Amino acid sequence: MKEVRFFYDSEMNGCLPEDEAKHAVRVLRLAIGDEIHLMDGRGTFYRARITSASNHKCCYQVIETHPQLPDWMGHLHLAMAPTKLNDRVEWFAEKATEIGFDELSFLDCQFSERKGIKTDRIDRILISAMKQSHKAVKPTLNEMCSFRKFVESERSGDKFICHCYNQDDVQSGTDKPNLLDVIRPGEATTVLVGPEGDFSLEEVRLALQNGYRSVSLGRSRLRTETAALVAVHLMQIKNQRR
Repeated sequence: MKEVRFFYDSEMNGCLPEDEAKHAVRVLRLAIGDEIHLMDGRGTFYRARITSASNHKCCYQVIETHPQLPDWMGHLHLAMAPTKLNDRVEWFAEKATEIGFDELSFLDCQFSERKGIKTDRIDRILISAMKQSHKAVKPTLNEMCSFRKFVESERSGDKFICHCYNQDDVQSGTDKPNLLDVIRPGEATTVLVGPEGDFSLEEVRLALQNGYRSVSLGRSRLRTETAALVAVHLMQIKNQRR
């Protein structure tokens, strides 16, 4: 069976974006009359027919529209401190999109290895992974912000912070359950993952003061991008549509 290849057009204005047009015409050698499949990144697939094609432009007419429900419930939001090496963040963004989640944020923490990140490159990776894995919705990508600003912002649903501290050192008399055990299917869920040196104790306490709950990802000590991917996978497991 021939694999369906998708093109991404967020505007759906009848012509592919220039980079997608070049790929369709120059690489795939598509021509007038050929059928293509499109996605808008907002939850809809399209079947269309090419009406004009040149080196820099490829226009189409939509034949069929297919709205898609995500394979998961709720709103899955992962906020992480970016790693020192960009390629590790890029690897996470690709794999998390393949698994499926809704929103990605970056945190500037006390022990962060990186104080800035090129979100335009991350966005291109999200689009590529969305197309490859046939996801109808592109994850929302946010610019980096300070840890304090993020946790003090109002957010609906359940909020969790992953850290490696003994819970009695953070807030005596409270527990630190496994994330998988406390996710509520269908609820909006935000999970925070810290840098290689973990969040500071002050940051964890600030999060708890703002309605976050301490959670564990298991007994293994994970690198930032691994922990972030595990968190996304656990959110997915508990929110998959039956």
